[in-house]
Amino acid sequence: MDHDTTALAQLADDVVALIAERGPATAPGATVEANVRASRSRHGLTRFANSFIHQHVGEDTRTVAFTVAVDGRTASTSTTRVDPASLREAVDTAIASAAEQPVDPHWPGATPPVEVTPRRAFDPATAEGDPARRAEGVRAFVDAAGDLAAAGYLDTEASWEAFASTAGHRAADASTRATVDGIHQTARSAGSAHETSSRLADLDAARSGARAADLARRSEDFVDVEPGAFEVVLAPEAVSTMLTFLAVYGLNAKAHLDGASFAEPGQAQFDPAVTLLDDPTDPRAVGLGFDAEGSPRGGVTLVEGGVTRALAHDRRTAGRTGAATTGGAIPGGEAIGAVPLSLRMPGGSTSPADLVAGVERGLLVTTFNYVRVLEPKSQLATGLTRNGTFLIEDGEVSQAVGNLRFTESFLDALGPGRVLGVGDDDRLADGEFGPGMVTCPSLRLARFTFTGGASG
Repeated sequence: MDHDTTALAQLADDVVALIAERGPATAPGATVEANVRASRSRHGLTRFANSFIHQHVGEDTRTVAFTVAVDGRTASTSTTRVDPASLREAVDTAIASAAEQPVDPHWPGATPPVEVTPRRAFDPATAEGDPARRAEGVRAFVDAAGDLAAAGYLDTEASWEAFASTAGHRAADASTRATVDGIHQTARSAGSAHETSSRLADLDAARSGARAADLARRSEDFVDVEPGAFEVVLAPEAVSTMLTFLAVYGLNAKAHLDGASFAEPGQAQFDPAVTLLDDPTDPRAVGLGFDAEGSPRGGVTLVEGGVTRALAHDRRTAGRTGAATTGGAIPGGEAIGAVPLSLRMPGGSTSPADLVAGVERGLLVTTFNYVRVLEPKSQLATGLTRNGTFLIEDGEVSQAVGNLRFTESFLDALGPGRVLGVGDDDRLADGEFGPGMVTCPSLRLARFTFTGGASG
């Protein structure tokens, strides 16, 4: 372990020892157990608008978060005040609060010892969060277009975390992430681009800026099309949004237990071209080697060749079903359930250009915006296209079109017979819940329903 994770491991151990010491005094005669996370997050953010940097923000925060159980009654808290007196106060308050709660029927107990292999997706240069290096990336993004107005951000983040439980489990790891995300604008249009990696040096901001500028220029003269069902080619950002909603609301053991999920393990619910993995072993994945419960983030196949195979579990749902946790616990996730933290759809062998070439008449969609689920179990959702939507005619992109509203079931859109092609351009793509969670390619789909223009 490096100096930071070693210090955090000691801090987590100190809190566990404090809970063991204070438990008998605060809750006499009760069994007191706990899971503790000690973390440090260093985040550097550079924002730009009108092609100028207007904000540098730096934040370096240490946090202790823990869940205490008193005879099966639980309470959770977190604090950035990590001096001994403040931690003692937080521990006493949490134990007293837990003692007043009803019994938590799904509390799985403090995490027992289990082997965790650190992922070490950590880059020291990225962790430094040098504003000058971020500014260089912004300049490259802006200069890629020249006369267009650019806006967006470039950020770096380093995370160190240690976990300790009263049952004797210990884990520690560190990770980094860097993202460039921005748009170029004309008077009537915009184009966007996104890149994420565990290493700042992997980002090619000039390439992203050129892509965003190209989309903006090609979108400036657009026509409106009548809403209806179209064959579509969806770029990775649009696919990422679909997969996020399918995973969080459907391939989620808690949602399944609550009767709110579409998932039917063992059934061919998707097209045979669809395989979905929670895959922290992918070299492009970012994040730690363990989840919020200290469980190892092992790989799991959620959908294989169109067949739903498994669900994302934390220790709570694993305990209810007799399954094993998949390492998908998130902070405060008791109400949400487990989330695949490294969702991946493997790429295919078809270039995005060849996906388009196979379409007689349809739409090329770059990104979705403001997506909301209307009915979680069917995955019926609505949202808008954004930052580059184009008409495809006779296998070629022929004309930009105005933004459209869609109303479509993501489950049906990826259902049997609906996936006509899988791109070879799989990469970390932006999604509804932030960067670094989904790796996916472009897709060609047989049918996607658009129900109106951008105004409704």
